[in-house]
Amino acid sequence: MPPARRSRPVRPKHPAPLPALGRRTPRASRVETAQLVLPGLTNVHGTIFGGILMQWIDIAAGIAAARHSGGPVVTASMDRLHFLDPVQLGEVVVLQAQVNFAARTSMEVGVRVMCENQTDFTQRQTTRAYLTFVAVDENGRPRPVPALRPETAAERRRYADAQRRRAVRLRERRAMKKD
Repeated sequence: MPPARRSRPVRPKHPAPLPALGRRTPRASRVETAQLVLPGLTNVHGTIFGGILMQWIDIAAGIAAARHSGGPVVTASMDRLHFLDPVQLGEVVVLQAQVNFAARTSMEVGVRVMCENQTDFTQRQTTRAYLTFVAVDENGRPRPVPALRPETAAERRRYADAQRRRAVRLRERRAMKKD
């Protein structure tokens, strides 16, 4: 009897067409999540490790980008990360993220980090960051994302600011590839 032949899945030469992308609002991508700063997350000064906060920022931003794009995304860059005020042991960290700008396959997501004191429940902004994500298909290749439709004056300002940051990032990327 001849050996059994292994069958491989047949991949179409041309991917199925994507559904109409339309336009989405920044509000539709908005994410808010909270974390408690526990002892294992802090350094000898009693403040959160920067890398832990960066991880939480990346996760919140990734969820916002996936909501906007309607599928999987990958982090392309994190920039304009500003630690404005230390985050103390026992504080509640509130992360707010939303898409500020969308290009053909990439999106800029802005993240604001607020901390809440558990004694008097006052909040203060401690961190701000901008991240770029690329939407990917099942093969990890870039795929189109919906256009962004800002609705408010603040969203239109963020959109314009994000366009300027994108131009800077693209120039920096081209310069890095030359080296």
